[in-house]
Amino acid sequence: MKVALFVPCYVDAFFPEVGIATLELLERLGCEVDYPLDQTCCGQPMANSGCHHDARATEALYAKNFAGYDHIVTPSGSCAHHVRDHMTAIEQTAEVQQVRRNTVELVEFLHDVLQVREFPWAEFPHKVGLHIGCATLRGLREAKTSEIDEPAFNKPARLLSAVKGLEFVTPQRPDECCGFGGTFSVFEEPVSAKMGYDKVGDHHRAGAQYIVSPDMSCVMHQQGCAQRMGLPIKFIHIAQVLNGARQ
Repeated sequence: MKVALFVPCYVDAFFPEVGIATLELLERLGCEVDYPLDQTCCGQPMANSGCHHDARATEALYAKNFAGYDHIVTPSGSCAHHVRDHMTAIEQTAEVQQVRRNTVELVEFLHDVLQVREFPWAEFPHKVGLHIGCATLRGLREAKTSEIDEPAFNKPARLLSAVKGLEFVTPQRPDECCGFGGTFSVFEEPVSAKMGYDKVGDHHRAGAQYIVSPDMSCVMHQQGCAQRMGLPIKFIHIAQVLNGARQ
């Protein structure tokens, strides 16, 4: 299967190992992966701040880079959510609409498209707290939320359940926001920080050694909170765990 890989700008800048792990994992699973070299941002930061006109150029470049692919895979739920539901600053041609429909977050692609249920090379012998960011949880609907009365489901947890040695621990409020929220963490810094401290503390009390997430932006925020709190929790993206990282 031939797919295109979109590596979000903050992953490229701060966590390139996550992009590498995503590429390696897709190739392990038999995908032929293209990486358009002209890719930059999907336009989410500008659009989230209400600057839709400023997002036009990046959205147009995204659509140009990824036209013609059946699947555009990204290790970021918030970016996938923006492209699919909010990439509206540019003209909605048939090509643009196809690019939007074909953009999927990594967990969605593994769970729903490839329907992978085994990762025989993966082993992660640690107690893990799972964090699913708000856009991934409520925008992409990758797991049940506490406010909706429906049967339980959790796609990231189902994938991680196939990893040898991994033990889940559950915080008291598993689907509560961590406070990152993109530019929210800049404009509402005290509120954002307090939410992050609460989230990390909840995981720590549950016994988490690692927090695993499909959302590296949330991980970045929580990692900073944990460091300021002096908590010995480590953080890792789900792509790295599924690709065989041990720590």
